[in-house]
Amino acid sequence: MNREEFHAKLAPLDRDQLARAMWNLYWRGSAQFRERIEAELDPVEAVRQKRAATQRPDPDMVLAEVTEFTGLARAGAYMYGDRRVTPRERTRWRLTFRRLADETQAALRAPEPDPAAEALTLLIDLANDTRDSDYFHSEDPMEAAGFVLSDAVALLWEFTRDRHAFAAFADLAAPQLIRWESRYGWTRSGYGKTSGKETSLACVLAGMLRTADMWTGFAERYLTALDHLASAERRSSASKRDCDFSGGGSTYARDHRTNCLAEWHQMLFDRLAGGPEDGLLDRLLTRPALGGAELTLLRARLACERGDTATAAELARDGLRRRPGHQELIRFATEIGMELPVGRR
Repeated sequence: MNREEFHAKLAPLDRDQLARAMWNLYWRGSAQFRERIEAELDPVEAVRQKRAATQRPDPDMVLAEVTEFTGLARAGAYMYGDRRVTPRERTRWRLTFRRLADETQAALRAPEPDPAAEALTLLIDLANDTRDSDYFHSEDPMEAAGFVLSDAVALLWEFTRDRHAFAAFADLAAPQLIRWESRYGWTRSGYGKTSGKETSLACVLAGMLRTADMWTGFAERYLTALDHLASAERRSSASKRDCDFSGGGSTYARDHRTNCLAEWHQMLFDRLAGGPEDGLLDRLLTRPALGGAELTLLRARLACERGDTATAAELARDGLRRRPGHQELIRFATEIGMELPVGRR
């Protein structure tokens, strides 16, 4: 249809029918298409955003705005009837999130960019937590916002390494790796445009560790970060008197953490096993902050690497008793010629 034919088709429709048609286009369209519709609905805001895009954001102002936004989100202001956030803003949260993410990353190029790095950390923390917590009216918040968390982490880590050198980068990134790594990404659905762009933080980190000394230095700081986390969890459990199925130091939390970090641990194994820094793996396998079938599998692989097949088989057998359907343990047991329990073959 040309313009005249299109208008002729629309002429018989009443206001409700037009609104319904526009909503279908808006809801089912791409992010870029939704933004074009929003620009038509609110041209003043569109002009403001276009003007802001041509200016370099101030890092301190960005940090202040991000701190307010993340604080309101964590307080439930975007989910419920909080007067601090208008109904209109609650429906536009993803636009605010995207704008803050863009401004924060642009502010990293400012002369004094450290506040922008702090702001980006706050946004990544919030994005990471949206997998399990409802801060916004969305079935899949990060897919809706189009925020690729692994890209943001890569930018933050590269900025820190280039600005503050490797030691400071490792001190910052090691606990962040533990806190943010996810085996299945950061969207709830696990599919879509955003999910398709994600990569593991282990892969991001591996691309930044260019020498053997970097791998060793980062592994040392990683072990230190695990110990600090375990100490914090012990203090938390002691003060709250948590049972084994609640709290940050629970068995479930350790197993889930180790599962998320499995790819990183395998990378460390491949780099360090049989080499001069082999002892770091022994320290890794005894960290109180880790546990579960993934740790058992790593112990079995290390025993096998050192020629102790009997210990490897016993570890695999014990792991399969605890997690009968663990495919990697079954595959490892088969590789070393271990007879599988009945029903596990």
